[in-house]
Amino acid sequence: MKQATPRRQRDHAPSLSDVHIGKEAGVSGDDHQAIRLWLRLLACSTQIEREISQRLRSNFGTTLARFDYLAQLNRHPKGLRMKLLSRYLMVTGGNVTGLTDQLVSEGWVQREEDPDDRRALVVKLTPEGAVQFKKMAAEHEQWLNGLFAGLGQVEQEELYRLLGHLRSVLAQED
Repeated sequence: MKQATPRRQRDHAPSLSDVHIGKEAGVSGDDHQAIRLWLRLLACSTQIEREISQRLRSNFGTTLARFDYLAQLNRHPKGLRMKLLSRYLMVTGGNVTGLTDQLVSEGWVQREEDPDDRRALVVKLTPEGAVQFKKMAAEHEQWLNGLFAGLGQVEQEELYRLLGHLRSVLAQED
């Protein structure tokens, strides 16, 4: 009887060696450094996002957008106004309203009057939402640890430092 190929091997291209990285995006040595760097960052980000999204779907039946929404509320236990939440998530107010409606109906978030402005609403995690998010967040962290395990601690710290520096440089461009 033939053994089934594990899904990971079946669905993904063979691993890329350092020599072949970049070829998947059509990058060549003739391209300018900034183009190669941007495409490399984009490819890494896309790969990580795809993997995390798939695991959230498989393990929790949820989306990355919902996870990010819950993460923001978890960081702000007193809640957030919808407008600020949409800015943090970098999505439109309509997207936040839709997610909020879903999560309220599931009992994971609640809307309350803003104590500082009765015309505004604040959204916050319910106790059930906090419990469910903590379960997801614990696994999420393990997944990320696994995805970055191929880099040593020193390499991870250097990459973090360099990306932080890049963010600072980009912020000065704004």
